[in-house]
Amino acid sequence: MITLRDIQKTFIPPAGPFTALHEVNLDIAAGSFVAIVGESGSGKSTLLNVLAGVERPTGGTIHIADVALHSLTERELTRWRGSAAGIVFQFFQLMPTLTAAENVMLAMDFVGRWAPRERRERAEGLLRRLGVVAQANKLPLTLSGGQQQRVAIARALANGPSLLLADEPTGNLDSRTSDGIFELFAALAQEGETVVMATHAAAAGKFATRTIALADGRVVLS
Repeated sequence: MITLRDIQKTFIPPAGPFTALHEVNLDIAAGSFVAIVGESGSGKSTLLNVLAGVERPTGGTIHIADVALHSLTERELTRWRGSAAGIVFQFFQLMPTLTAAENVMLAMDFVGRWAPRERRERAEGLLRRLGVVAQANKLPLTLSGGQQQRVAIARALANGPSLLLADEPTGNLDSRTSDGIFELFAALAQEGETVVMATHAAAAGKFATRTIALADGRVVLS
């Protein structure tokens, strides 16, 4: 599913060059639930952004399901990301003036993969699958943190991506709710979804099929 070869990422801020990833080599099989762990500044989020095509690697190659991300134009990357990758954020990033169902439908509106008449039914189906269909017509601020994150996951799945990327998705949740999110990711992987998650949570290792540890931008455990 995912092949990274000699991935390097160097940022050039005013203070001078900083290399966040050093020659990262990884192979991730389809249907895996991978937890990327490490201290703050270890390169977890940068690696996730490279996988999402949000950050371009300074060097190396990245293939996801036979697509060479490193060679795509910005427009091609945007198109690929809209259909092939779903992204889950720590702070949910839901539109506050839209209901839960409308937030999920919005992702479909941007890509146009589903006919307009099908989008509501699909959104409710995803919310039902994630256990929050009762919140379909509620605004995000009326939902608990765990419910908001499940809505955000439904939105990430809206266009049927083969890859789900989650950046500290339980950072604002209590341990019990966090375990529920990890269990959900594990179930999605069992259904064939490839899930790659960056996390500080040690408990994630109990649910993930594989743990990759980073330190100072280098893979120290894979």
